[in-house]
Amino acid sequence: MALHEMKDPPTGAPRTGDDHTDDVATDVFASPLSGQVLPKYRMPQEHSPTEVVYSLLHNELLLDGNAAQNLATFCTTWSDDGVRRLMGECIDKNMIDKDEYPQTAEIEARCVNILADLWNAPPGGAATGCSTTGSSEAAMLGGLALKWRWRARRRAEGKPADRPNLVCGPVQICWEKFARYFDVELRQVPLEPGATGLRPHQLAAYVDENTIGVVAILGVTYTCDYEPVAEIAAELDRIQAEHGWDVPVHVDAASGGFVAPFLHPDVVWDFRLPRVASVNTSGHKYGLAPLGVGWIVWRTADLLPAELVFTVDYLGGDMPTFALNFSRPGGEIIAQYYLFLRLGRGGYRRVQQACADTAGYLARQIRGMGPFTLLYDGQGGLPAVCYALTDPGASGFTLYDLSDRLRMRGWQVPSYPLPADRGETVVQRVLIRHGVTRDQIALLVGDLRRAVEHLTKAPPTAAPTPQPGFHH
Repeated sequence: MALHEMKDPPTGAPRTGDDHTDDVATDVFASPLSGQVLPKYRMPQEHSPTEVVYSLLHNELLLDGNAAQNLATFCTTWSDDGVRRLMGECIDKNMIDKDEYPQTAEIEARCVNILADLWNAPPGGAATGCSTTGSSEAAMLGGLALKWRWRARRRAEGKPADRPNLVCGPVQICWEKFARYFDVELRQVPLEPGATGLRPHQLAAYVDENTIGVVAILGVTYTCDYEPVAEIAAELDRIQAEHGWDVPVHVDAASGGFVAPFLHPDVVWDFRLPRVASVNTSGHKYGLAPLGVGWIVWRTADLLPAELVFTVDYLGGDMPTFALNFSRPGGEIIAQYYLFLRLGRGGYRRVQQACADTAGYLARQIRGMGPFTLLYDGQGGLPAVCYALTDPGASGFTLYDLSDRLRMRGWQVPSYPLPADRGETVVQRVLIRHGVTRDQIALLVGDLRRAVEHLTKAPPTAAPTPQPGFHH
């Protein structure tokens, strides 16, 4: 049946005035609306009391997974009371309207300055960057700047500018979207045996005069390891010396941008490398902010082409804007600044170290469990663990079976194949975020042991269908 032909069950005679009040006073679940299947295709004719609608939706949402047990997501699932209060106070603020909400705009600029300093941008100039709805939008803005600068350079040299390409290793799908939406060839370098990301010596076979940039990942989605940004930049230096192609690096630090500065300060990946033109990150991942905020920062102002920035006359003021959307809430930006002030560098370091220590504990437990081989042990990259079955053919079960078994206890632990050329290797990944405690992980370890014992004794007769998209 087509959607326009579907009908909701009758909702009874319309009611007017405040005649629902007695229903709520008696019992929310004795109200007329609670005795019906909730409308799914048409808006009801009349209103219902706030508490009734709230309670019914609250009950429906209990069917969602428990965010505290979602070990698949990079995103923040715990926020303190200060964040929640500020988010509530900013629910009516549209951050795009900088004339009406100048202090929110000022706080956004402060966050950009703080991130530019955290990532070692050259001193002396105003930080160039902006907030976004998340790291995916920020990545696309970085890609657009790469394309525009490459195109301008090619045209100035009198060369064709109609075949741009972008080189990367295993990346999150936002880069595939960028390439398709903005007509750029995406050259994804396949994983080598034993590798967890792009390796510098692979670049020579993929980079050419039409390469707008190389994307290096600080926290590969699949394995959570860092790609060697400094070595990638050095290889591009060598390629420039040999061929004359000046290829910039964009660092997708969606998660690692808020981990490496605090846990791995000696890892050189940011604007200390002159070839790094821009960095994106996700405030709502290891930046600890609530969902809905990302950031992009350029090394210097000249690396953001002026043609990409619009000046908009909006509600009484002229405002520069560079974004793929327009109106969005300002609360997440305020929450990010609150966290910068409340935690400081020392607080972020302690939070991320606690996560890394818990990841190390989980890695030790998995290493001693028997059927698994660790691909990443949570040290040197993101606070996470990635592992595979040592001998999938002899195990009698798959990691997809194990994910299903763990889900019976509420745990969301993703299983998925590695990217091209290593697609025969299926892995599981557990992310340790702020709010995921050592006790929780100890409970997971117990459930993991019991699940392995059960599947070993009673192997499933048919493999469950793999669940795509789990890796995000």
